[in-house]
Amino acid sequence: MKNHITGHILFEDDVLFVINKPAGLMVEPDRNGYPNLQQQVKKYLKASSAAASEEVYAQHIHRLDRPVSGIVLFAKQRSVLKNLSEQFAERKVKKQYQALTENAPVMRMDILEHWHRKEKKKAVLYTEEIQYAQKAILKYEIHERSRHRFLWNIELHTGKYHQIRAQLAHLACPIIGDVLYGSTLSYQADSIALHAWQLTFFHPITHDQLTFEAKCPFE
Repeated sequence: MKNHITGHILFEDDVLFVINKPAGLMVEPDRNGYPNLQQQVKKYLKASSAAASEEVYAQHIHRLDRPVSGIVLFAKQRSVLKNLSEQFAERKVKKQYQALTENAPVMRMDILEHWHRKEKKKAVLYTEEIQYAQKAILKYEIHERSRHRFLWNIELHTGKYHQIRAQLAHLACPIIGDVLYGSTLSYQADSIALHAWQLTFFHPITHDQLTFEAKCPFE
């Protein structure tokens, strides 16, 4: 994906662009100047535009952490940005993830609720409300894949910084490869075993409900 993203595109029309981000790639530019998904999308749109001099627009509506793979939604027109952003803010969007862990809790199906606060470069969870903390909620179901490998199906109800990573680690079940949150098992380079596999939202123009899926790389 150094020079093109064609093989990762899930959907494109006049106003939307949906892509399956590979792990290891940032969604947006940072101060270090690393390659990022937004840059790659703009390059693709520029190359495919009718006029070489035409300005292209591409704005991500949500983010995935750099080591996480999966679906990211972009707006291709400023006119639909507000509609899409409001769908996320009002929790009209459904986000499904899958993760692999070495351990599993006693409860193989549950809803996790914590008070979440970003502290430096990590998410810290609390059982009671504290200053600057926000509610973090997810629902999970676990299936045993093999000995010491558990597949989590996760529905994310809120979208906080490192939320899934922190909440699973809070159960003593860090995602495989996620050294930051306590995993001692290696995974693929620059990635962890977390994938955003399904995204459901409403088209900002037609208002049709759309669902996109990206096959999990560790299924």
